[in-house]
Amino acid sequence: MTTQQLVKQILKKKSFLCIGLDVDLNKIPQHLLKEEDPIFAFNKAIIDATHHLCVAYKPNTAFYEAYGLKGWKALEKTINYLNNNYPELFTIADAKRGDIGNTSSMYAKAFFEDLGFDSVTVAPYMGKDSVEPFLAFKNKHTILLALTSNVGAYDFQTKNIEGIELYKTVIETSKSYNNSENLMYVVGATKAEFLIEIRQMIPDSFLLVPGVGAQGGSLEDVCKYGITKNIGLLINSSRGIIYASNGENFASEASLKALELQTQMELILKQLL
Repeated sequence: MTTQQLVKQILKKKSFLCIGLDVDLNKIPQHLLKEEDPIFAFNKAIIDATHHLCVAYKPNTAFYEAYGLKGWKALEKTINYLNNNYPELFTIADAKRGDIGNTSSMYAKAFFEDLGFDSVTVAPYMGKDSVEPFLAFKNKHTILLALTSNVGAYDFQTKNIEGIELYKTVIETSKSYNNSENLMYVVGATKAEFLIEIRQMIPDSFLLVPGVGAQGGSLEDVCKYGITKNIGLLINSSRGIIYASNGENFASEASLKALELQTQMELILKQLL
């Protein structure tokens, strides 16, 4: 999926919502545990109930890898279901990969070719030769961790080194990478005030923004400082939507929570456009 196609979907659906598919078998409705593949059964129901309200889905691979081969199979079935039934949706493998060149190439192949994701999250700590193998794939996107929403982000990301915060060095340096036009960036909603300077550095790049809702981030603040003429935002919500209910009505309740966010986004887009 190209960036232009993503923007088109945002304007069509009046939504820039991304739904995180972080499936914990201890939290899903108990009746689904009787299914042959409870993880996929849960994801399919959530997707079918919410696809018209969002533009992206983001499975966090840890929630699948934790269940071994069965979990990985469920991830494969989930991405295949999305690609075959809702190809207009942007898909994100939240894998936070990043290693030396040959290894990164294999990670990229796994998520882009074998599984067919549109994008993957990548940790930038090992530098250029750990990121560029992901950027080599045409019409695929690399989402670089820049300024995350967790408390530990302050351990390194905001440290001032030679007069500039580390996260700014990451962003500025990444702009020189081959095919950097295919970069997106993770910026946590709990760091909304940082978006003013971030937008000065990357005025047109898409930002994946976790942390709205359960982690305390404000949608209004993120949009105030981070939205662009091409929207440029994917606001992720995981627990707040998918675990809205643990009863048999879990999918319809998830849809209502997604509708709340989509309605807010539609109002924001009306003001912008």
